Amino acid sequence: MAPAAPTSAAEALDPMLCFAVYSVERRFGQLYRELLAPWKLSYTQYLALIALSNDDKLTVGGLGELLGLDSGTLSPLLKRLESRGLVARTRAAHDERVVQLGLTDAGRDLYAELDDVPRCFGDRTGLSHEEYVQLLALAKTLSARMTTHKEKETD
Repeated sequence: MAPAAPTSAAEALDPMLCFAVYSVERRFGQLYRELLAPWKLSYTQYLALIALSNDDKLTVGGLGELLGLDSGTLSPLLKRLESRGLVARTRAAHDERVVQLGLTDAGRDLYAELDDVPRCFGDRTGLSHEEYVQLLALAKTLSARMTTHKEKETD
């Protein structure tokens, strides 16, 4: 016997993983907009600052790959950070086509101010530490499997 057809839009969307992930992503975005507003940073700019604070040898290409951003998205983001004096771009001595990135002193100072953002975000999710660890592991597993599946399709 076939399952009963949904009787409402909510019933139709409720069992869909894609809708649940979409809803969470939207809420993540809203929460990060609120948390980062005092510093006038977007979530993607915040991620770039985190990456650059932990790797002073990142190139534009490396940052784009790390964040999953193409140059059309990454270039304006870096220009905004650079215009605020937070990021410096320099040409690599060994190859002028390679653009290296680094935080300026102002960028490092701003990054230090942001040290409480992860805790505030965690508090707002209501997740326990164990739930956080489980969710992170599941999200990474899902992403890896979907990437592997996509690569197998193109072979």
